[in-house]
Amino acid sequence: MNDAAASVTRVLFVCSSGGHLAQLVRLQPWYRQHQCHWVTFDKPDAVSVLEGEHAIWAHHPTTRNVKNLVRNWFLARRVLRTLQPDVVISSGAGVALPFFVLARRRGIPTVYVEVYDRIDSRTLTGRLCTPFTDLFLLQWPEQQALYPKGVFVGALY
Repeated sequence: MNDAAASVTRVLFVCSSGGHLAQLVRLQPWYRQHQCHWVTFDKPDAVSVLEGEHAIWAHHPTTRNVKNLVRNWFLARRVLRTLQPDVVISSGAGVALPFFVLARRRGIPTVYVEVYDRIDSRTLTGRLCTPFTDLFLLQWPEQQALYPKGVFVGALY
């Protein structure tokens, strides 16, 4: 294997459609050099934004929906086993939790990006994923008070 092939990272992005997806798509200058797969919802915005990408459709809605939590748990188990990503990256929301829990159990590093529009309180998904997150990225310095172990990186825009 040559050096270029060895440096390609298998990235699995997991997020809700809408603003969560829009935040992670802003990482395109970085992720274009890697092998990427996306897990999100089969919604018109996601289908449009991810045209030409490797997309896997998760079950929604996720908020207070135990049936879809279980369905996404099995999806996460299958996707992580099949794709064997080097890292799982998410900006939330509910679909992230099963992927982060199972990634942690498999020894796969996880990166959580707290959303841009929440600076005065922690998100539910941020709180739930914190114990399973290896690197917690913050877009506002004010978020540091909410997540003391987070790393401020600035806005993804």
